[in-house]
Amino acid sequence: MYFFHDTIGLIHLIAAISSLIFGTAILIITKGTQLHKKAGYVYVVSMVVTLATAFMIYRLWGGWGIFHYAAIISSVTLIGGMIPVITRYPTNSYIILHFSFMYWSVMGLYGAFFAEIMTRVPPLIFSDGNTVSIFLNTTGITVGIVMAVGGYYFYKHKDHWAKQFQPFAENRKEMQTQ
Repeated sequence: MYFFHDTIGLIHLIAAISSLIFGTAILIITKGTQLHKKAGYVYVVSMVVTLATAFMIYRLWGGWGIFHYAAIISSVTLIGGMIPVITRYPTNSYIILHFSFMYWSVMGLYGAFFAEIMTRVPPLIFSDGNTVSIFLNTTGITVGIVMAVGGYYFYKHKDHWAKQFQPFAENRKEMQTQ
């Protein structure tokens, strides 16, 4: 079993692993710190490489496939999460917007990770020699479970996180007026 088939696949694998590591770290570490910012930029660069190489991989479908559409959605969440950082608009709503998009960027990455695992599941082979691919069903179910768990956790904690980020937004506002 190969984890990559060419140089693009190897670059994609390395960038995706880096994205998983730094994306997970960002969800855990204290927000707004220098460590958070540095890890965040590494995550963004890793994701840009992951997404760019994803658009260059056509082995699974022989052309454009469902994972390319997922890469478009992932690109939107990544850009949506970075707009508040780039504009540096110091309001709580923009910080929550940043957090929300980046949270879903990482959840999408987890979904992609489990979808990639499901591409490795061999088809079912019956005694009469017929085979049935369970790839789309298992991939859809697995990604659905990841997103449902992520959604539950997000909506359960989002009000708490909003309160947690309020002082950070006020501090940024004060720093910009000085």
